[in-house]
Amino acid sequence: MRAITISAPGGPEVLRAAESADPVPGRAEVLISVAAAGVNRADLHQREGNYPAPEGSPDWPGLEISGTVVALGTGVVGAQIGDQVCALLSGGGYADLAVAPEALLLPLPVGVGLIEAAALPEAICTVWSTIFMNADLRSGETLLVHGGSGGIGTMAIQLARAIGCRVAVTAGSDEKLDACRALGADILVNYRDQDFVQEVLDATDGRGADVVLDAIGGGYLDRNIRVLAPHGRIELIGNQSGKPGELSVGRLMAKWGSIHASTLRARALAEKAQIVASVLSNAWPLVASRQVKPIVDRRFSFENARLAHEAMEAGDRIGKLLLVP
Repeated sequence: MRAITISAPGGPEVLRAAESADPVPGRAEVLISVAAAGVNRADLHQREGNYPAPEGSPDWPGLEISGTVVALGTGVVGAQIGDQVCALLSGGGYADLAVAPEALLLPLPVGVGLIEAAALPEAICTVWSTIFMNADLRSGETLLVHGGSGGIGTMAIQLARAIGCRVAVTAGSDEKLDACRALGADILVNYRDQDFVQEVLDATDGRGADVVLDAIGGGYLDRNIRVLAPHGRIELIGNQSGKPGELSVGRLMAKWGSIHASTLRARALAEKAQIVASVLSNAWPLVASRQVKPIVDRRFSFENARLAHEAMEAGDRIGKLLLVP
């Protein structure tokens, strides 16, 4: 099979299509013929040498795929050859074939194409596990999403709106804010020339956001606390700023607030299986009813994996980028 390998840590130019031995599914695993793979920021960090694959995972990137089950390992109890699925991986999705634990499979939703389904697993599992399973976002509350036009942001907007929440977003252009509005966000902040703290407080009559979903980190930490509503919850899922944050403990205590930080890739299989099961029960029906849909900006062939990473780095996208073998 072909895989998009990393010849050496570096920029997008180090991505290479190379022949590799076909993987073999182990116990409770399935082999999937990949229809498409999602491109995520973690893939860029892995390419740069800053986020190595977990032990036992392939050396090439890819945290989510869609495709067709073509072989079963021992101990598989539900999946069958020919099933069309999407799957959460700890790595190895940039290939013609990929192995996935049966516990991390999601059936192809009704009305969703096999290729576009690759845009779902990482985003929906990240959002569901943070703002719903952990932060317990509820109908009537306000969610603030930093980077509302990206893959995580577009998913968070839709899920929050589907359960009856108000959504505020930050983004860097009018085009991106328009896309967020179309998905249901109604507090729109251009972070280049507006202060999200003041804008959200003004829009909520001074109350603020009940939950903040933040992949920027760094200098946003203090402002996230300032914008927090009483008993608010901050969910940190990244530090794209690359900067350390300064925590005002007293201000957080005065809000009765909480901060929770997490990643998805490094979680134990049992934890990820719990998340996938909760997504299947609670979020997947919203996808099947088209209240929530994958937002795909562009598709790239395997030969153009470099261009996909360049587009991810440039940030000029709305929703997800996909690689198609």
